[in-house]
Amino acid sequence: MQIRSLKAALNSSGRYKYKHSLKTKLCIRGRRLLYERCEKYKIPFRKVGKLVVAQEHQRPYIEALHAKAQQLSRAAANDHLLPTGLISGDEARTLEPTLSQSITAALWSPETGIIDSHAFMESLEMDIAASEGGELAYSTEVVRVDPHVGPALAEGTPNDDAPESGWVVQTVTDGSAESDSVLARILINASGLSGNLILNSMLTEEQRIPMYYARGSYASCHAPAVSGISHLIYPCPDIGGREQHAFQSLGTHLTIDMYGKVKFGPDIEWLNPEPNADPNFWQHHLVPDDSRLDEMNNAIGEYLHGVTLDCLQPDYCGIRPKQVGPGGGFQDFTFRVDQPWAMPGMSVSSTPRGKGGPMITLLGIESPGLTSSLAIAAMTVDDIICREVPAEEVK
Repeated sequence: MQIRSLKAALNSSGRYKYKHSLKTKLCIRGRRLLYERCEKYKIPFRKVGKLVVAQEHQRPYIEALHAKAQQLSRAAANDHLLPTGLISGDEARTLEPTLSQSITAALWSPETGIIDSHAFMESLEMDIAASEGGELAYSTEVVRVDPHVGPALAEGTPNDDAPESGWVVQTVTDGSAESDSVLARILINASGLSGNLILNSMLTEEQRIPMYYARGSYASCHAPAVSGISHLIYPCPDIGGREQHAFQSLGTHLTIDMYGKVKFGPDIEWLNPEPNADPNFWQHHLVPDDSRLDEMNNAIGEYLHGVTLDCLQPDYCGIRPKQVGPGGGFQDFTFRVDQPWAMPGMSVSSTPRGKGGPMITLLGIESPGLTSSLAIAAMTVDDIICREVPAEEVK
């Protein structure tokens, strides 16, 4: 199961409230790596810049974001690490004239951009295919994972003769009635919406990790008022304590794609799937409809002129895996490390032995997951696998 991607995806600048969070750290590093990869592989991208716009009661929010950006830059002794600027509402309207008069200030982030996410993923696909031993399995579902520990070593047995331990991964490919299996000495569980399900299948009921799912819808817009917009525009989250719709608490963003087309979103709609929900449940909720347009239009009108309901069309839906439910507050990216011999059901005598290593499970990798993706990969390999597994076993 996947979190769907837009043709043009945002390369975020790393503006997160919690300056020491993994989201902040990995977003900033990932932004640099992503732009470098775009240059190297000729992946289409544009640094269009972003305005985070604020009404008067929201001004403290963008001032706090700007202050944290400056702290990050000073800490790194690099004034250009996270460049942002505070501008007035009139200055913001000079950049985007259709902004509402209720906008009194904005945070300007010039390093934010958009990339062709499909071309980016194709470049990764080519890297895997060209690597020694690299193989891609298309239309293949992981149906079961089990820890595996080899038999105990006789005293004095050379490590080269040690039995392999790790993770038995069972898969089924479309069109096949038979399953296949492979023993993975190191397993990275980066399966998005299914990440916790794979892990939970090996845990006791008390140990299982809950996951919450939020559907986000986007709407395309063909209003004349947006035809000249050239920057991303983000409203502030609602911090005024007013009773507003759930999607407004996130902000209904204005995004543009590589062709200059405008989309608004995402809103937020919490889903409550049954355990082991039928795939049709997920497919149904990935079909956009017009049920959210009226409320979305009201949210857009808070910061932008000239957009009417008849200018909006359902465009796209995605589902975000979250580690906290409604009102749960901030939750950072999670990297969980499990060893096969430490999993429930393994015998007491199952001690670290033989060749094999951990399963690393990535949880809650929502926005800015794409921007952070290359930094997430580097952290997984450099900071976790190379720390947990002897160098001679990492190939």
